[in-house]
Amino acid sequence: MQQVQIYGLTKCDTCRKARAWLDGHGVAYRFIDYREHPVPPRTLYAWAAALGGWEKLVNRASMTWRGLAPERKSPQTREQWLALIAEFPALIRRPVLSAPGQDVLAGFSDKKYGEIFK
Repeated sequence: MQQVQIYGLTKCDTCRKARAWLDGHGVAYRFIDYREHPVPPRTLYAWAAALGGWEKLVNRASMTWRGLAPERKSPQTREQWLALIAEFPALIRRPVLSAPGQDVLAGFSDKKYGEIFK
């Protein structure tokens, strides 16, 4: 049986909230810090497709995004998106939840988690 996986950054407050929610609701999961264990390109492609595009996977409200030079904020190809994420993993919207039989979910919401783990 596949396990719930949550990808994020160990020190991210939103990731901590999501993990606390899962712990509090008895949901077993595996946490992957993607700074320590970079997400493979094929997984990033799958996430972007499941979420409806790279723009939904990348947190464009983040300090990291705002600190990018304007010309870096308009990737045109998936290879350019991958290069940007490889250079700045903190650009990925956090956390990314992958649950068996569910779509990928980026970000944390009590309501969404409640719907997934009824």
